[in-house]
Amino acid sequence: MNFIQALILAIIEGLTEFLPVSSTGHMIIGSSIMGIASDPFVKLFTICIQLGAILSVVVLYFKRFFKSINFYIKLVIAFIPAAIFGVLLSNKIDQMLESPLTVGISLVVGGVILLFVDKWFSNPTVNEEVEINYLTALKIGFFQCLAMIPGVSRSGASIVGGMSQKLSRKVAAEFSFFLAVPTMFAATGKKLLDFYKEGHSISHEQIQILAFGNVVAFIIALLAIKSFIGYLNKNGFKLFGWYRIIVGLVIIVLILSGHQLSII
Repeated sequence: MNFIQALILAIIEGLTEFLPVSSTGHMIIGSSIMGIASDPFVKLFTICIQLGAILSVVVLYFKRFFKSINFYIKLVIAFIPAAIFGVLLSNKIDQMLESPLTVGISLVVGGVILLFVDKWFSNPTVNEEVEINYLTALKIGFFQCLAMIPGVSRSGASIVGGMSQKLSRKVAAEFSFFLAVPTMFAATGKKLLDFYKEGHSISHEQIQILAFGNVVAFIIALLAIKSFIGYLNKNGFKLFGWYRIIVGLVIIVLILSGHQLSII
């Protein structure tokens, strides 16, 4: 992987991580177009640049992270299901990650759901994060677990989960952003640990590429989050639904026509 490829993948990560469109699906298309071979460092890179995206949430919502201990309790409660299922289903998740077809199908199915989600949950009663109780946080955490299926989208699953619990679109999206912080930190830590356990090492150039990717992902994610919240309040999820369907169908058509897509 070179710096140009790292730049493009980091832009994809920053744009798609917090949108309900599946960063995995876009990484597949991007890496396949650029001909990036899947290797341990590339897999590490695609996980670790999430740290840059995480930092954008902390910066944008800085005051929220120092508001109350109750805020952290809710995040921990919502994170628990993903931690448990992540450990119990680790091997199954790895198997699904090897299937681009699974990603394509998940994108289409999730897209169809987003076409109707605004109508299904049109009467929210929770309009502030402080109104979210522990049970609601736990239920959102279970919805987030659906994102263990590649292509589902972590943000999409948790936002829909929040809306199903009467959260407004804005509050559901913001809580999804907050929940991303412990979830992505855990995923990155596990990936780093596995990388070194498998006997791999990182060169000086690769460290530079990782740092560069995180900076780019941070900047792009800042812009994506602010734009997403503004658009979501005015227009809802329908555009993202159609977009997911198109991307998913592109992946499925490419697979059925004999193209080899790489899961990174």
